[in-house]
Amino acid sequence: MRANVWSGRNTVQVENVPDPKILNDRDAIVKISSTAICGSDLHLYDGYIPTMKRGDIIGHEFMGEIVETGKGVHNLKEGDRVVVPFPISCGDCWSCKHELYSACENSNPNSGIAEKMFGHSTCGIFGYSHITGGYAGGQAEYARVPYADIGPIKVEDDLSDEQVLFLSDIFPTGYFGADLCDIKGGEVIAVFGAGPVGLFAVASAVMLGAERVIAIDQYDYRLQMALNKAGATEVIDFSKDPDIVEQLKEMTGGRGPDAVIDAVGMEAVHGHGALHALDRMKQATRAESDRGHALRDAILACRPGGIVSVIGVYGGLLDKFPSGAFMNKGLQLRAGQAHVQAYLKPLYERIKNGDIDPSFVVTHRLGLDMAPEAFETFKHKQDECVKVVLKP
Repeated sequence: MRANVWSGRNTVQVENVPDPKILNDRDAIVKISSTAICGSDLHLYDGYIPTMKRGDIIGHEFMGEIVETGKGVHNLKEGDRVVVPFPISCGDCWSCKHELYSACENSNPNSGIAEKMFGHSTCGIFGYSHITGGYAGGQAEYARVPYADIGPIKVEDDLSDEQVLFLSDIFPTGYFGADLCDIKGGEVIAVFGAGPVGLFAVASAVMLGAERVIAIDQYDYRLQMALNKAGATEVIDFSKDPDIVEQLKEMTGGRGPDAVIDAVGMEAVHGHGALHALDRMKQATRAESDRGHALRDAILACRPGGIVSVIGVYGGLLDKFPSGAFMNKGLQLRAGQAHVQAYLKPLYERIKNGDIDPSFVVTHRLGLDMAPEAFETFKHKQDECVKVVLKP
């Protein structure tokens, strides 16, 4: 089969690789109809996530048709159309039974590596380095799906791929970020980053009842999508004024937002001044893995007693964490890889009911063989690229 593989820093290429096979009774094989490039794939592409190996198939947002199942899979059959969540979760461990699927205790065969980095292992994740299990990803013609009796959701309605594809990751991730904010109605929520995850965080905060949702980015076309498609009430273009903290205070009567969602993560680029220059230098020399501009500003901007929700990916260490502001303002810091399986059915119902059409983020549709060009377009924000869907 054809698959997009990691070949080194800033290099991917489409190659012929062996077809996947059933290895366990709970496996299924999916013939992929649509797959996408995620912003977190760029962390692999840019070389900031260790333990990648040449030839690793990347991609964790995919859907398609079941073509084979192991004898332990009874909820799916050949011909079923499914969306596959990015966390690989067993369904049986303590974490899974408490719907903490991205903290599954059994699905990462390389848990020892993850424990050394994070204290506890993550779950297994498709196409996302050997820290998360070394599983082959979904930017391919076929994929093996472990624990298929727990993960994939059947699509039984006349919905297009692009309407349901993002149930695999970015829609539940954005919703998870908003859900962590304890929105009861009437809040002011700020969202750092108007990329695909940030846009879904904006849309989710609106659905959950926030009164004002402020989207923050440096690209006007993404801010316009936040306003016109995702439902943001206001935007901040920090390319015009980099002092985001002061702008948010001015917009909220000096208090700050009730909650701030960091949908940016480890490659934040909006810092300014000496600290920004130091971060860039340290990350370029691999003395620091994560740039913390967005997280720092989120903590400084949030109102006292508020919530900072972190759904942007961080992979290692960052400097100059504002612990004094965090503690003295009495903030809650909530974070995590989204527990996608817990959100699949309710968000699928929202799509069916017309509450949201997730396809609004798609700007580029390309064949799988165009993946290397698509990565460059996506990384460098060329051609007003927001989200790329690849068609095997």
